[in-house]
Amino acid sequence: MSALYMILGTLVALGVLVTFHEFGHFWVARRCGVKVLRFSVGFGTPLVRWHDRHGTEFVVAAIPLGGYVKMLDEREGHVPAELLGQSFNRKTVGQRIAIVIAGPAANFILAIVFFWAVAMLGSQQVRPVIGSVEPGSIAQQAGLTAGEEIVAVDGKATTGWSAVNLQLVRRLGETGTVELKVRDEGPSAELSRQLVLKDWLKGADEPDPIRSLGIQPWRPALAPVLAELDPNGPAQGAGLKTGDRLLALDGQPVSEWQQVVDWVRERPDAKVELRVERDGVQLDVPLTLAVRGEGKSATGYLGAGVKAGEWPAQMLREVSYGPLEAVAEGFKRTWNMSVLTLESLKKMLFGELSVKNLSGPITIAKVAGASAQSGVGDFLNFLAYLSISLGVLNLLPIPVLDGGHLLFYLIEWARGRPLSERVQGWGVQIGISLVVGVMLLALVNDLGRL
Repeated sequence: MSALYMILGTLVALGVLVTFHEFGHFWVARRCGVKVLRFSVGFGTPLVRWHDRHGTEFVVAAIPLGGYVKMLDEREGHVPAELLGQSFNRKTVGQRIAIVIAGPAANFILAIVFFWAVAMLGSQQVRPVIGSVEPGSIAQQAGLTAGEEIVAVDGKATTGWSAVNLQLVRRLGETGTVELKVRDEGPSAELSRQLVLKDWLKGADEPDPIRSLGIQPWRPALAPVLAELDPNGPAQGAGLKTGDRLLALDGQPVSEWQQVVDWVRERPDAKVELRVERDGVQLDVPLTLAVRGEGKSATGYLGAGVKAGEWPAQMLREVSYGPLEAVAEGFKRTWNMSVLTLESLKKMLFGELSVKNLSGPITIAKVAGASAQSGVGDFLNFLAYLSISLGVLNLLPIPVLDGGHLLFYLIEWARGRPLSERVQGWGVQIGISLVVGVMLLALVNDLGRL
């Protein structure tokens, strides 16, 4: 079933986002009087095709990994004299700029719509209450204590742990201070706490901002009784079964599941011995923990899980917006995510953030499937994030992308004449090399995560 969600989620995501992106180019081109020869969703062999009254061919092709709008252009072939006025290259610089920008702009508009819908639907969030603070950690040095709720990070209100994490992600690789606003249970006043960072998680492959600060979120205590097993995980391989209760880890008694999680994380590739109770009988089970991640980010993996517990009502909150409030929220989230995407790209360029955080088609497919399976709200959130990424990446000043064409047209507008065909050709070759290189790197990262 999860594979079906992954396939359908990926097809829907790519279909919607690519179609809307190309429709932006198409719609503005038509308004500027450019003749559109073909509007294609996907590449390769056409599966479906038809023509409209303007003579534009619409195509749904076999490979759903992109799309394009082909316009009448003298640089790409002979144009009859009577159609010269509808040729793209004959349009003013301003019109060409508008046509190029329209694709990414469509993605940002789509993200605003998705975020608006998510805000209207509302969500149930876990209050960001601290469960425990690791001794000697950044959090303890800042004076944070168990039971405090984080209500704002760097002046941005936080309604749940996802909002806390998002604000902390913006500070990865940096040196400086992060200001937290916290309050204890009850109507107590808000207190300010300063987290002191120095090259914080710089170059980390799989950064975990909250955990790295020494903060353990509050969770309901779960009994260490196994309810799920990864078929390919160490637990299953060692003969553990659902219903087994973990009693001790290398002789250390455990009473709740979080102790197991923390203990396993710190022991990648370690040989350990578990004591379990099965049908009233105690057994010692030796096994070797698997490894997730690489280098300093490597963590241990048991391949087992327990049944989710019930959250107390006071630890949850419902967050939703009215129609007009949701519009403002859609714009705000789109702006914040666009800025975060640009900042992350800059940090990767300067080595503050590991390039292993780049994701390719495999990761996108997995997240698409997981979010589709989680529900409408999660899937719309995923579509919004992916649409923003598509918009931002296409605006980068790299030839072959929309941003590269925009760069050429801005130079033409400033100089009063276009760059030579030879210079533009060099730029395109460099652009293709960069894009292919980044795609290969992202694919290698995906394969490494598998």
